[in-house]
Amino acid sequence: MQVDLNLLVALDALLEENSVAAAADRLRLSAPAMSRTLARIRRATGDDILVRTGRTMSPTPRALELRDEAHELVRRAAAVLTPARELDLAGLERVFTVRGHDALVDALAPLLVGALAEAAPRAGLRLLAETSADSTDLARGHVDLEVGATRPARPEIAAETIGADRVVAAMRSGHPLAEGDLTPERFAAAVHVSVSRRGRRHGAIDEALTGLGLSRRVVASLPTSAAALDLAAGSDLVAVVAERVCRPLWTKRGLVVRTLPFTLPPVPVVLAWHHRHDSDPAHAWLRAEVRRALETVVAPEQLTP
Repeated sequence: MQVDLNLLVALDALLEENSVAAAADRLRLSAPAMSRTLARIRRATGDDILVRTGRTMSPTPRALELRDEAHELVRRAAAVLTPARELDLAGLERVFTVRGHDALVDALAPLLVGALAEAAPRAGLRLLAETSADSTDLARGHVDLEVGATRPARPEIAAETIGADRVVAAMRSGHPLAEGDLTPERFAAAVHVSVSRRGRRHGAIDEALTGLGLSRRVVASLPTSAAALDLAAGSDLVAVVAERVCRPLWTKRGLVVRTLPFTLPPVPVVLAWHHRHDSDPAHAWLRAEVRRALETVVAPEQLTP
């Protein structure tokens, strides 16, 4: 039996993108060529694979069964057909793209720039802020690494939890909450600013307060921790941020941080990348450098008593 492995590569792209046009773009084919390939895949599998639902395409049940297996076969074939090579960091000419939470990007920037300057002086780095909606940029190869607090759900995305941080209340020096016992009642009575890339004003903090029979007033939602801390520094608003990750931000602004008077789960620090880069030596080096930098940022000894 003769098997065209190009069909397997196309099937993997189609099931990741759920779009003929996007899969064609990823494989650098024309849309008509990808449509013809999909027709061949349908004949080979005896299944429609992707069906149109309104303006989008959805995988069939059979396609969902095949997705993980097809991806793993493509990954393993690529590993077999890729020659082993030593990584020449000094001569590496590549621009890496890392996306993450604003505070994490701020903390990583000097560490990663320093690592590149020392080991890979001809390589470059792009640090991007999180988007306001979930992005497929990792899957489409537009981003090398993402750093955040959520483990990705898509099976083709690898993830590693590097550590965890806790959230604290940040306020200006002289704020009424900066001194004395910080009780849940005093915390809830203050006026707050939230941090959310999606503009949410309420979340886990409000759920914890509800469990105590309390509620707080959130007057504003800002997309970054830096913006929220700037607002807190010049007002009586209280911002709740990740302590160790945001330490340079609240220290620079002379803010006071207090441990929350109730328990919240720690915030994980998650590193994510596409499985296609598992065997890429340059990407593996980048992951190691980002991992080392993150471990420095979330070192346990940095916790405020």
